[in-house]
Amino acid sequence: MPLKITAAQMVANARGRIEEIGAADAIALVDDPTVQIVDLRDPRERERTGFIPGSFHCPRGMLEFWVDPDSPYFKDVFAQDKKFLFHCASGWRSAISVATLQDMGFDAAHITEGFGGWEKAGGQIEKVKPRS
Repeated sequence: MPLKITAAQMVANARGRIEEIGAADAIALVDDPTVQIVDLRDPRERERTGFIPGSFHCPRGMLEFWVDPDSPYFKDVFAQDKKFLFHCASGWRSAISVATLQDMGFDAAHITEGFGGWEKAGGQIEKVKPRS
């Protein structure tokens, strides 16, 4: 059964209506106290490749619930008066996520090229400490 819309089309549609910030510009924001970078990747991705220093980890599957103040899963980090900048590995999941958040009334942007672009642009990366 053919899909009504492909994942690539969903990403393209999202990118057409959200704020995108290139990796090089995002690197300049890493120490900005008014910006909170949010990592949507799976915990295994973070363990394997590291993470952006100071980023908050929010697995993609919990995003809408952690952002919604009426949800029992709400996280206080999302109540801060900051610019929220989301990323995944390549920018696909984060584009769709930010479009969904925009539909909810939550203002956010994403790193266009994701963590891979961050890494290629020379962004600082912290490694996950091994579990004991």
